[in-house]
Amino acid sequence: MTSHQNTQTMKPATAAKKLGVYLDATPAEFREGVVSRDELNALQSDPPEWLRELRRNGPHPRPVVAAKLGVSISGLARGGVTEPLTTEQIDALKSEAPQWLQKERATQAEVRKEAARLKDKRQQEQEQEQEQEKEKSAERDDRPGRSRP
Repeated sequence: MTSHQNTQTMKPATAAKKLGVYLDATPAEFREGVVSRDELNALQSDPPEWLRELRRNGPHPRPVVAAKLGVSISGLARGGVTEPLTTEQIDALKSEAPQWLQKERATQAEVRKEAARLKDKRQQEQEQEQEQEKEKSAERDDRPGRSRP
């Protein structure tokens, strides 16, 4: 009996998301077909000119715009940015530094700071738990009447 390996495919929207590009700006042949895992890997490792151009100049999808501006996707919406932006538009927003952008960047910085604090706290708690387990284990091993190998 031979096993047949099915080629894993994805919708163009999924592939565009994984590539970090705005689907509507991709070529028609990309939007109208399906993309296999091998094709996606090839696009990532050796991007064609259209993909390099989109990554360089946009228009960029909201997650990319948010990352380039240093804010959350929700922060973009609160700032009134609901459409994809080009690199030029992103650079203009950075240089203008409107009030909403400054506020959202500060909010994002606080969120990251809090996430780092919580991560450190969880790590310390795990280390304390491990230490307590070691101590309990050592106490059990030291009890009289227990034979040691």
